[in-house]
Amino acid sequence: MAMLKGLALALLVSFVLCYLTSVPCLASPDDFLQCLREKIPSELVYTQSSSSFAGVLVSSIRSARFLTNTTVRPLCVVTPTDASHVQAAVLCGRTQGVRLRVRSGGHDYEGLSYRSARPEVFGVVDLTNLRAVSVNQSETTAWVDSGATIGELYYTIAKDNSQLAFPAGLCPTIGVGGHFSGGAIGMMMRKYGLAVDNVLDAKFVTANGDLLDRAGMGEDLFWAIRGGGGGSFGIVLSWKVQLVQVPPMVTMFNIVKTLDQGAVDIVTRWQDVGPSLPNDLTIRVIVQGQQALFQALYLGTCSSLVATMGDQFPELAMTSADCQSMTWLQSIAFISFWNRDTPVEALLSRTTSLSTYSKSKSDYVQNAISKGVWKDIFSWFTMNGAGLVILEPHGGFMGSVPTDATPYPHRSGVLYNVQYMVFWQGDGGTAANTWLGNFYDFMGPYVSKNPRQAYVNYRDLGIGQNVVVDDVTTFDGGKVWGEQYFASNFQRLASVKAAVDPTDYFRNEQSIPPLVQGLNTLP
Repeated sequence: MAMLKGLALALLVSFVLCYLTSVPCLASPDDFLQCLREKIPSELVYTQSSSSFAGVLVSSIRSARFLTNTTVRPLCVVTPTDASHVQAAVLCGRTQGVRLRVRSGGHDYEGLSYRSARPEVFGVVDLTNLRAVSVNQSETTAWVDSGATIGELYYTIAKDNSQLAFPAGLCPTIGVGGHFSGGAIGMMMRKYGLAVDNVLDAKFVTANGDLLDRAGMGEDLFWAIRGGGGGSFGIVLSWKVQLVQVPPMVTMFNIVKTLDQGAVDIVTRWQDVGPSLPNDLTIRVIVQGQQALFQALYLGTCSSLVATMGDQFPELAMTSADCQSMTWLQSIAFISFWNRDTPVEALLSRTTSLSTYSKSKSDYVQNAISKGVWKDIFSWFTMNGAGLVILEPHGGFMGSVPTDATPYPHRSGVLYNVQYMVFWQGDGGTAANTWLGNFYDFMGPYVSKNPRQAYVNYRDLGIGQNVVVDDVTTFDGGKVWGEQYFASNFQRLASVKAAVDPTDYFRNEQSIPPLVQGLNTLP
């Protein structure tokens, strides 16, 4: 912590110097762009006047909600190919008063990695060109750049060794940088934890433009970047991860149950079974329309799975005919594309459609919801604008990890995470968003409370936005949404922020505020 205090002092001095020297305190866009031209190859900097600007900006936009005439767009997009380019961009931004936002895959649910929800002059550092994955087979570790997608990570890990894997999310176009920064839940977290539970080291650019590894940044900052959300502390360029072992073949099933087939009873029962199954087995549930899909990944054989299901979850009536055996890498492609015949090379594609608009919210359930309430829940999916919910079971390894081990606090006592999603096209968003807001309100009595918890990787500006006073985000304003994402870990995150970025250079609508003694409000 002493090193962090020293860094904080240095940054505060630089903040004061902007008032005493020629360093600008207000944004100077032209000087910022000139600084970039002098320090970074011109072909890596796309300004709004460039013919390629729109194409580069859109290349990693994942929701059409943030591709409109009213979207606040960046002054430029910097596409670094080397750590020195990132350092230069930060130094140019600091000296010229232009903040940076950082994009790896563009999956931020509110688009905050490449757009602002408020009028602001800012630049984007797009890490797409920093996407190397280097696997050390003998150590079963890998270094992965933040600009890689998890599809690229999975493919590189497992293409030559089907028994190596990594526990993270399912959508293959998710960028590693943003995903890991929020913790990264997935289908193997009950066995191996979150992605960040398996991060060993990182390379990180500070608000001062310094390039640090774990030893250089210290354990407090290393703790914060593993789940404290992206865009708050600096820029993580790459991560060293511990790979995990999986069997040569895994087993999956997709079983759909309609209301007539007992979906209400089975989902009600799943709430107790899902989090308590053997760690090798994860069954998530997707509720849409008047049916529930039970989707399983089992790190074992079909015969063993049938026996386990018959003993612990007979209500689902799973049989060997439901089994689909494949490699772990094939299972990721199968879940992602819903087609057993999809080649694993499809995981390398970074292309997504911009024809659909979407919005999400999230919750955590700590006490099983009654059958009667589940009947009411299913009735919501008959309404105009109805979307879907995804239920991700916790338990297993997740329940053994202390709440403060990483910023992700949703560990012991959590049964499952809920992701609410709605989709629409064109001007049809009113019904979908009305349904989402009303359904979220309806669920309030049945989910976690004080605070009502949420998952930072399912970012939702509806739960609160930062308040900025004298050009610094207030702690009390950030606490409104921050404790929902991070619970009791929020104050420690704010203390780390104060140590490494006290002038709040890395800032967005839900970035961690700096808790600076005498300059901010304590809880």
